[in-house]
Amino acid sequence: MRRFLLAAFLVAAPLVPLNPVALDRAAAQPAAIGGPFRLTDQEGKPFGSDELKGRPFALFFGFTHCPDVCPTTLFQLSEDLKALGVEGERLQAVFVSVDPERDRPEDLAVYLQSFDPRIKGLTGTPAEVDAAAKAYKATYKKVPLTGDSYTIDHTAVVYLMDATGRFFSALNAQEPPETRRAKLLRLAREG
Repeated sequence: MRRFLLAAFLVAAPLVPLNPVALDRAAAQPAAIGGPFRLTDQEGKPFGSDELKGRPFALFFGFTHCPDVCPTTLFQLSEDLKALGVEGERLQAVFVSVDPERDRPEDLAVYLQSFDPRIKGLTGTPAEVDAAAKAYKATYKKVPLTGDSYTIDHTAVVYLMDATGRFFSALNAQEPPETRRAKLLRLAREG
């Protein structure tokens, strides 16, 4: 009886023809991730997306009070860059704080001392940070805790961008080191 019902459904279901030209165009379009931004680096100097052009880069949104995802991701990225050796020198790495209320440039400078020195910290006004996050399709949301305390839920992916600022790939913390490093190596060589 079940086979009959499934067969009847398959016969009755309308077939929607696929347009191969539209599929090819969709597959050829790069993801609309990334774009211009203007922030401030951990030294208090203006830093914009133009400073990243010309070299491939990895970009991560987070905050210094993050209890686990951010330090883990930045540690993994540090280890990955170190493991790439000379090839890793071709890459830039950027940590954008989504907590401008607590993460001033000097806070980022102290926080980033625990990670690879190639990782540049960026912050800005709430509007500047929001514009950068929107350009990368990253999300974040302030979540109240007890008293005046809060945490921030945020996108936890490392965006890999080529030397022109176009989306190349992404890293996530659950990938094995070999997978992350292979992506970074490919970015360093091709990006």
